[in-house]
Amino acid sequence: MTKVAVFGAGSWGTAFATVLANAGNQVSVWARREDVCDAINARHENAEYLPGIELPDAITATHDPAAAADGAEAVVLAVPSQSLRENLADWAGVLPNAVPLVSLMKGVELGTTQRMSEVIAELTGAGPERIAVVSGPNLAREIAEGQPAASVVACADEGTAARLQKLCHSPTFRPYTNNDVVGCELGGACKNVIALAVGMAVGLGFGDNARASVITRGLAEIARLGTALGADEHTFSGLAGLGDLVATCSSPLSRNRTFGEKLGQGMTVADIAAGTRQVAEGVKSCASISELAHRHDVEMPIAEHVTKVVAGEMTPKDMLFSLVSRSAKSERWG
Repeated sequence: MTKVAVFGAGSWGTAFATVLANAGNQVSVWARREDVCDAINARHENAEYLPGIELPDAITATHDPAAAADGAEAVVLAVPSQSLRENLADWAGVLPNAVPLVSLMKGVELGTTQRMSEVIAELTGAGPERIAVVSGPNLAREIAEGQPAASVVACADEGTAARLQKLCHSPTFRPYTNNDVVGCELGGACKNVIALAVGMAVGLGFGDNARASVITRGLAEIARLGTALGADEHTFSGLAGLGDLVATCSSPLSRNRTFGEKLGQGMTVADIAAGTRQVAEGVKSCASISELAHRHDVEMPIAEHVTKVVAGEMTPKDMLFSLVSRSAKSERWG
């Protein structure tokens, strides 16, 4: 039985650990809090993030990163994107050599505008043949419940992608392989920002036309940025692009869409963040994604407007009407 280490016991890390266990692996989860470890080991439940879901017996948890990593044939990283650098600095000495490092994180680092695979490469020295990304329409609770889902395993090395595909192919989770790491990462990170905008439209009481317009124009923004950074444009019409965008923008299970709804209803960023342990990645990444777009001279008006709302420089209502009233002379394609 293959051992896989999952560093991060949030909702998505725990759900993916379930996928790995159901695919026949022994899974060791590293959790920051010892009470979360105790609950997983004693009651087979992560009540903090996935209450009511019984976890497979093949999942154990530990607060010791060395114990989690010991003997692992693959390491999955599932911490909030803005904390990855700090965590990897602590873990780099215990991560096994030569095994694949898999990112579940969907964000762009503040300050550096690095994608998560770039942060992993910098902190661990791993080459592109070892660094992979899992991305797609992956709402954690549905996956943990065993509902059918599909995703993409992206790695520059096709052999590594295929090996990881087998590790996480369970009866209800279908992974596909791809070598476009850049496109999969940008699709996953940027869709969170678009979901915030869609949520604001929902919170303001706007209907399906407004939501569909934001989703469609959001996809165009993501594809523009991805193409400028060397991604394959076809990635954005697949699971890691359109699929992830639709799920995140449409589901009330989406943290980013729900966060946007509350902004649209008049709550502040601070008030919303204080009321949940869950991280809405788009709230932090919107600024770094906008900066990344500026550096590459890519127009991303939705991302820029969301950044202004999060910073308190614009209201959600003003944001949406400002987007509609923009000059359309330079935008041919709908």
